[in-house]
Amino acid sequence: MILTTTNSIEGHKISEYKGIVTGISYNSSYNHNGTKMSFKDMFSVKKYYEAYELGLEGIKEEAFQKLRDNAKKMDANAVVGIKIDIETVSSSAVLVVSITGTAVKITTL
Repeated sequence: MILTTTNSIEGHKISEYKGIVTGISYNSSYNHNGTKMSFKDMFSVKKYYEAYELGLEGIKEEAFQKLRDNAKKMDANAVVGIKIDIETVSSSAVLVVSITGTAVKITTL
């Protein structure tokens, strides 16, 4: 499946617009692959940012997988015009990643 932020795909023609599709995922930014950051590591700036980055990447990948799955359910083979929104839940360490695009059916030119 082709995923793109552009509204068209070079070398392909959009033959059918299936509709808006989303993928949403959320989790603690300090939790990666089931392992949480230790209390001691929270005071290390380097460890803090490493854990935050790994956590965000995992959440983002999960949201993209949900986007793909939802597009497949609509019988689409590509998603165009993708927008990514990353939000924090106030007063917590939870991140929410929302990915939205237009599910389409494409053919090769």
